[in-house]
Amino acid sequence: MDGTKSTEASKFSTPLLSAESQGYGGNDGIGCEEKRQKETFSLPTILILTTLVAVSGSYVFGSAVGYSSPAQTGIMKDLNLGVAEYSIFGSILTIGAMIGAIISGRLADYAGRRVAMGFSEVFCILGWLAIAFSKVGWWLYVGRLFVGCGMGLLSYVVPVYVAEITPKNLRGGFTTVHQLMICCGVSLTYLIGAFLNWRILALIGIIPCVVQLLGLFFIPESPRWLAKFGHWESIESTLQRLRGKNADVYQEATEIRDFTEALQMQTEASIIGLFQLQYLKSLTVGVGLMILQQFGGVNGIAFYASSIFISAGFSGSIGMIAMVAVQIPMTTLGVLLMDKFGRRPLLLTSASGTCLGWFLASLSFFLQDLHKWKEASPILALVGVLVYTGSFSLGMGGIPWVIMSEIFPINVKGSAGSLVTLVSWLCSWIVSYAFNFLMSWSSAGRFKFTVSSL
Repeated sequence: MDGTKSTEASKFSTPLLSAESQGYGGNDGIGCEEKRQKETFSLPTILILTTLVAVSGSYVFGSAVGYSSPAQTGIMKDLNLGVAEYSIFGSILTIGAMIGAIISGRLADYAGRRVAMGFSEVFCILGWLAIAFSKVGWWLYVGRLFVGCGMGLLSYVVPVYVAEITPKNLRGGFTTVHQLMICCGVSLTYLIGAFLNWRILALIGIIPCVVQLLGLFFIPESPRWLAKFGHWESIESTLQRLRGKNADVYQEATEIRDFTEALQMQTEASIIGLFQLQYLKSLTVGVGLMILQQFGGVNGIAFYASSIFISAGFSGSIGMIAMVAVQIPMTTLGVLLMDKFGRRPLLLTSASGTCLGWFLASLSFFLQDLHKWKEASPILALVGVLVYTGSFSLGMGGIPWVIMSEIFPINVKGSAGSLVTLVSWLCSWIVSYAFNFLMSWSSAGRFKFTVSSL
């Protein structure tokens, strides 16, 4: 049995880590059909609509991340909050996300992907209502915590669900739509928040939650989740819906069934059980990418973009609108290029660009401290933040989540997904809570730390 486990584990990890074009679960037996799929497959409407319902949860994710920046001035004024209190409001989102991450894998594995997304939206709706009608600071914290719990669930289950319903040759691009919709959520919240009261902005955040909740009643469950629990009669009908009525799904259904039966011979691992040699490489890649992604400082920018621009001597509203103009096109470009050029080249290009962006922003604040280039330093800060934002959107934003959905075998996917997502949100909390204090202490030093972490 140990030999079987080792063989199965290598089937999942090695191909994915050495060749970026591999799909969910590594070599799942569908590779022989990939060429045929490319030649004959056309996108059915139901697959597109199902993906859109799923990634509407990603939009919720983005709107939650983007909310604290445009709302900062209004909330601090109306509720008399100081910097420390508002830093708690900003960062408590990630504490909630850690709670959601802990339960995300198990909930998605045992209740199903659709049920997990439904739970997440209930948390988000309750949270947005609490924020919108807050009279005191602690109600804000409760609401933000609830929204964070929903985010933690969504950050795992959405990319996994999308990866499981899409054909292998389209999986990378489809899964990256998760990041594109996060970007849209952040960007549109910045844009709308520049003109609306923070309470109205919170109520608007409920709209995509309701859209996904209603849509979940009409989309199919993941075929791989159905296979895991022995719903064999439903697999073929679900695949037929997703691939189109004229598609031949018998071969794919048989391969999923055989693949799942082989995996069920292995023991399902807990989080502690992940720390075995056979999972070490996948775990290192999954956790390592999330650490690099978050310590790159993305949530410092996302949560407090307005105050960064103001500190640099630039208009907060204009700066956020400029970020919107960069984020969405660059994320779209990343979606289009991922399956064509692969994960690794985009990651390397993206990471290099984020380093350059932070260097320029750091240089701007450094010159400001020296009282030199007073007219040029705000523009330099804007350029640095935009270079960082565009580069991050190209690859570092979405690719770690795509890889996370691909590299773990299904018998450990729930536990591994929970662990990787938990690490991501823990790092995010560290960055988002410390950011305002570090900016007050040394703006240039804050950005230098981020560059060094990259």
